[in-house]
Amino acid sequence: GLEEGAKNQFSTFSNFITTINQKKEGIGNRNSPTQLVIPNIKNGRDLPPLCLDVRQKQRMSIDALPQELKAPFPPEPALPIRTKTVKDFQDDMEKSKASGDWKAVHNFYSTTFDSFLEINSAFKKDTNSAFNTIEDSGIDANFVNVVYDALLNTPQDVQKSVLKGIINGLLQEWTGPRTKDDLRAYCILLQNPQFSNTSTYVIYAHLLRQIAALTEADHHFLVHRSKQISQKRFKQVVDRLLQFISLRLFPAKPEEFPPIVKCTWWIPSAAKVLALFNAANSLISPPIISYTDFYNSTLDHIDLMEEYHNWQCYGNSHRFSFCQYPFIISIAAKKVIIQRDSEQQMISIARQSLVDKVSRRQKPDMNMLFLNVKVRRTHLVSDSLDELARKKADLKKKLKVTFVGEAGLDMGGLTKEWFLLLIRQIFHPDYGMFTYHKDSQCHWFSSFKCDNYSEFRLVGALMGLAVYNSITLDIRFPPCCYKKLLSPPIVPCDHNTLVGICGVTLDDLFQIMPELAHGLSELLSYEGNVEEDFYSTFQVFQEEFGVIKSYNLKPNGDKIPVTNRNRKEYVQLYVDFLLNRSIYKQFAAFYYGFHSVCASYALLLLRPEEVEILVCGSPELDMSALQRSTQYEGYQKTDLTIRYFWDVVLGFSLDLQKKLLHFATGSDRVPVGGMADLNFKISKSETSTNWLPVAHTCFNQLCLPPYKNRKELKQKLIIGISNAEGFGLE
Repeated sequence: GLEEGAKNQFSTFSNFITTINQKKEGIGNRNSPTQLVIPNIKNGRDLPPLCLDVRQKQRMSIDALPQELKAPFPPEPALPIRTKTVKDFQDDMEKSKASGDWKAVHNFYSTTFDSFLEINSAFKKDTNSAFNTIEDSGIDANFVNVVYDALLNTPQDVQKSVLKGIINGLLQEWTGPRTKDDLRAYCILLQNPQFSNTSTYVIYAHLLRQIAALTEADHHFLVHRSKQISQKRFKQVVDRLLQFISLRLFPAKPEEFPPIVKCTWWIPSAAKVLALFNAANSLISPPIISYTDFYNSTLDHIDLMEEYHNWQCYGNSHRFSFCQYPFIISIAAKKVIIQRDSEQQMISIARQSLVDKVSRRQKPDMNMLFLNVKVRRTHLVSDSLDELARKKADLKKKLKVTFVGEAGLDMGGLTKEWFLLLIRQIFHPDYGMFTYHKDSQCHWFSSFKCDNYSEFRLVGALMGLAVYNSITLDIRFPPCCYKKLLSPPIVPCDHNTLVGICGVTLDDLFQIMPELAHGLSELLSYEGNVEEDFYSTFQVFQEEFGVIKSYNLKPNGDKIPVTNRNRKEYVQLYVDFLLNRSIYKQFAAFYYGFHSVCASYALLLLRPEEVEILVCGSPELDMSALQRSTQYEGYQKTDLTIRYFWDVVLGFSLDLQKKLLHFATGSDRVPVGGMADLNFKISKSETSTNWLPVAHTCFNQLCLPPYKNRKELKQKLIIGISNAEGFGLE
C-alpha cells in the first residue's frame, strides 16, 4: 500500500541529501573520530571492516562477549511526557476509520517517530526508569506491535510522516556516544514493517549503517535487547534483512536503487546487523528461530568460489565477503564451496604426482592420479587400515576401491559399498571401539585404554574421505561429536595443543546418556542435604574389561564430598570427564584422521550441525520428491510398469524404502540438496521378466524389466533389494 506515495516522496530525494549536507557543514570540525555521517548517495564510501578475522576467531567476537559488559553511557536526556496508551491508540484508530478523519492518528505517528527521544517517550515502559540492565529492554513490546500492525492500514500521508520522522531521527543522532535510549530506539525502528518495501531501502540502508557502526559495547546491548523480541517479530526482522540483501544483489527494478558501485556499504551493513540477530539467537536455548532461517538462498546463485577466495586472500580487510558471515550461507552453498575446494586440492595433488613422475623420467600411470584402495572382504578393516596408512600422501586424490577377487569397476558404486561395509563392521558392538546407547540411539567412543588408537584415526579418515568424495555415511554420532570435531576447525601447528576439547554441558550428555544426565539433573535440583543423603565425592568409577577403576575429577577428589554448595562444579566436572577427558586419546586420533583428509579453511564456515549433514546426509526419506525428480530412459512416467513401480514403492515400509535407496544408489541417506540431487534414473531393461531388477550404483540408475503386473513387480523388487551385496560385470 506504500508503493505509489513512497515513489512520489522519494523520487525527489535530493531534499534529503541537501539536508544531510547542511547538517555536515553545520557540524564542521566538531565531528568525533567515531562519528558516523550519512554520506551523499551519489558518492558513497566503503565501510571499514565489519568483523574480526573468522580464521582467527572462528565466530564473530559478539558471540563470545561476557554476560555483562561494563561501558560508560552518557546520561539520558529528559523525555517528554506522553500518556497515550494502547487502548487510547486503538480508540483513535477506530474513530478515524469510522469518520475518515485521520488527524489524531497522523499527529500521533508524526510526533512519535520524529526523534529518538519521542520514540522512547511513546514506547518506554516507564520514562522515569533507566532500564540499564540487559535483562529488561524497557520497551512496551505490545504497544510497539499494535502501532506497527496498524501503520500499513493508514493513509499514505500518515505513512510518509513516519518515514520523514525517521529521517529526522537519523540526522539528529549523528554525533557523540549513544545513550541506552538511542539503542532502544534503534531496536524499535528495526521492526518497522515499512522497510519491507523497496522504495524505503535508502532510509533503511542508512539506519543499518548507523547500527553497524556502533561500538562493541553498544552491539552487546543490542544483542540482548534483540533476544527479547517475540519469535514472530524476530523472524520478520531477519527475513526483512535477508530480503534487503537479495534485492540489492538482484534488484527486480534496478532503477529503484542507486548504482551498486555507489553504495557498496549497503550489504556489509545489513550483514553486520544480521550478525547481531544471529548472536542473539544463539544466546537462547532453544534458539528463537532455527539457524537455517538465517540462510539466504539467493547466495546460491552468486560466484561462491570468488567469495571464498576473497575471504582466503583478504580475510576481513576492506574487501567484503559473505564468508565473513557464514551463518548467511546455506548448507547447499557451503557444500558447493567444499566440493570445489576439494576438487582443486585433488587436481593439485594429482598434478604434482604427475610432475614428480615425469621429472624422474618414469612412465606416467593413470593409477597414480587416484587413491587406490584394494581390500579383501574377509579382512576389510585390517586391509583398509594398512592401505590408508601406506598411502597417507594420496589421501587427497580421488578415491577408487577394488574388492580383491571381484570384477567390478569402481565408477562410484564400489566406493559407496566399501564405506557402508567398513562402517557397519567398525561400529558393531563386538568390535569394542564404540558403545551403542539404546536410549539415545547413537554411538559414543569407548573409554577403554589401549596401546594403539590407529583404528580411531581410520574412522576419522573415513569420515573425511566421505566428505571429500561426497559420500553420505550411516553414522549415528551425537551433535556433541561434531562440535568437538571443530575444536579447533584448523589443526594447530603446535602438536602439544589439545584438540577435540570443547565446552560441554548437561544438555550434551542428555543427547548421549539421557538416563545418567537425568540423574545428575535431579542432583542439581535436590532440596535436601546432598552431602548426607548422597554421600558422594569428586570421584567417578568406570568398568574396564571387568575391572572397576576410579578416577578423581579434581586433585584429591576422593576426599572432597559433594555438597549443596559445590554440586554444580561436580556435575560440570563429571560431564567434562565423560565427554572430554576419559576419551581424549581416542577422540584426538579420530580428530587427526578427519583433518588429515579435510584440512581446509572451508571448515571454518560450518556449524557442527552442518558437518553432521555433510557426513551423514539426511535420514528423512521423501519418496514422493524422488518420484517427481526421477528421469526415465526407455520408459515414460505414464507407462504401466512405472505406475506399478511407484504404487509399490510409496506403499513400502520405511525399512524397504531405505533398502531400495541403498540398492539403487549405494546409500540409504539423502544428500544435502535433497532427493533431487540424487539424479535418480529408471531405465528399461530389455530382458526377460523372470530377471530381477539391476542397479548401477555408480550412476544412481535402476534397470527395471517390463513386468506385466503389480504383484510380479513387487515380488521381484523386494527379492532384489533384500539381497544386494557384491558387484559384477555384465
